[in-house]
Amino acid sequence: MKLVTYEDIRKLNIAPGDCYQWVSEMIADKKSVDLPAKISMKPFDGVFCNVMPCIISNSVLGRIGGVKIVTRYPERIPSLDSKLLLFDADSGEFLALMDANWITAMRTGAVAAHSIMLFGKKNFSEIGMLGLGNTARAALLVLTDVIADREVKIKLLKYKGQEEAFAQRFSGYPNLQFTYVEDSGKLVRGSEVIISAATYFEQDICSDDCFDEGILVVPIHTRGFSNCDLFFDKVYADDYSHVKHFKNFSKFRSFAEVSDVVAGNAVGRENDKERILAYNIGVSMHDINFAAHIYQLLKDESGMIDIDMKEPVNKFWI
Repeated sequence: MKLVTYEDIRKLNIAPGDCYQWVSEMIADKKSVDLPAKISMKPFDGVFCNVMPCIISNSVLGRIGGVKIVTRYPERIPSLDSKLLLFDADSGEFLALMDANWITAMRTGAVAAHSIMLFGKKNFSEIGMLGLGNTARAALLVLTDVIADREVKIKLLKYKGQEEAFAQRFSGYPNLQFTYVEDSGKLVRGSEVIISAATYFEQDICSDDCFDEGILVVPIHTRGFSNCDLFFDKVYADDYSHVKHFKNFSKFRSFAEVSDVVAGNAVGRENDKERILAYNIGVSMHDINFAAHIYQLLKDESGMIDIDMKEPVNKFWI
């Protein structure tokens, strides 16, 4: 079994466009995936441990399974941390133990970008962003790769100077124009797309009247927009089983999975007045697919470390 570190993955310099392609292929192929709902444990408020299993048919490695574990502890740096175990679903051979922090951030950002391209109003050019950590950076990296020639105005919510560091990270993108706002109401008003990558809110971030016609809201970690559940025209999610327990699920005006829209089995945005909410909870088929692609890229690299778990070798060992 191979050990794949964060640095191993970073050295591959995987392009944002590849990340977009990898999530697109899995969304299109979702019906073939064995995808149980994640197990989410919350030892206390603001902390979670999610266990996320899946088996997929990867385009390069065949039938691949895996389990990702992601935890959030607010006082830890980084607050989010994840690891992934990859195995051959046909033989049962364990292939790799991976750091999954890069995978988690980039697949989440790529899925957000996919939803923006699928459900955003035509030629959107006004984006509001809050929660300006690694996931938000990943989302904008992938999105700007997809719409590289479009002029986009981006409002950032001020928070502990993170807005300045965020804008500096994208200073080399001449098509992006950044401004800063003091409160979430000003952020939402006038925006055509809202990307929220904040991991925790105690309550909704602003009142209903802040959301203009045609807006798309992508709350990556789901918090802060439950009021939108009640009056937005359409709600989409990456997986029904992961959102059916939401307190307002039965009150959605319209609901469909993203994969059904891609397959043509459900309608997406029908006009530029619809308010749309995209709840991409984060499903492990993307983690496992990314891990399989990364394993394929790395498996012949001499720098990868072999590890031996010293499993029992006899049939009867107790």
